[in-house]
Amino acid sequence: MDEKNTKLARFFTACDELITGKFILADTKIGELLRAVATSDDLTGLFGAVTDGFDYPAAKAAYLKRDNLRSVRGEAYLPSDRRELLAFVFCLLVEFDNGTMKLNDFLLRYFYEDGSYTASYALFVNRVIRPFRDIVRDCFPEAGREGELLLQQKHEDELMDSIGERISVERARLLQLSLDRESAAAGELILAELYAAAGRRDVSELKALLCGYLYYLHAVDASSENSEALFTLAGEL
Repeated sequence: MDEKNTKLARFFTACDELITGKFILADTKIGELLRAVATSDDLTGLFGAVTDGFDYPAAKAAYLKRDNLRSVRGEAYLPSDRRELLAFVFCLLVEFDNGTMKLNDFLLRYFYEDGSYTASYALFVNRVIRPFRDIVRDCFPEAGREGELLLQQKHEDELMDSIGERISVERARLLQLSLDRESAAAGELILAELYAAAGRRDVSELKALLCGYLYYLHAVDASSENSEALFTLAGEL
């Protein structure tokens, strides 16, 4: 991937992580998204163009509605014009990032859902961040696909790291079991190869070895919550 698409892909990855991530990490992810914009000439050019002459205070008055000034809650709307939508959401994100508007207050006021930050955040990212990302992706379709691949690879890497941790726990667990020498040696051999396969990110070998390990656990009657969790994680690959 060339440098241009790498920078664009970083932006789409940040958008995807903002959409799929947890509310508690939202401030960090918004910062990452805006830093991705700042490092890309294409994105700074895009957002510079859409915000040129854009009246953000007037847009806030038009799209962030309250029944009256004393009302605690209100409704948020998005512009129907794609250019104006990009400008409006980008300015919102800048406000969240610089602290002039608090995301938690904004969510409970305009995206209130069951009094929960988690539910309100889910509503917000689906109604606001998702269309924002999709419009930018339409502007740079090739980079958008690259971003999806990067996010998929990152997820697989995180899964492999978690699998490696579970394998380490399994190795320690088997040492505590009253197995005969031959069975203990066989279990350690399988787990050592599993750990190496996870380190190499070799999905095919990992899955093949896990099939053998499943039979091994049944043979020595040594299944556990940790081993079940290991197989569940591998099932996501």
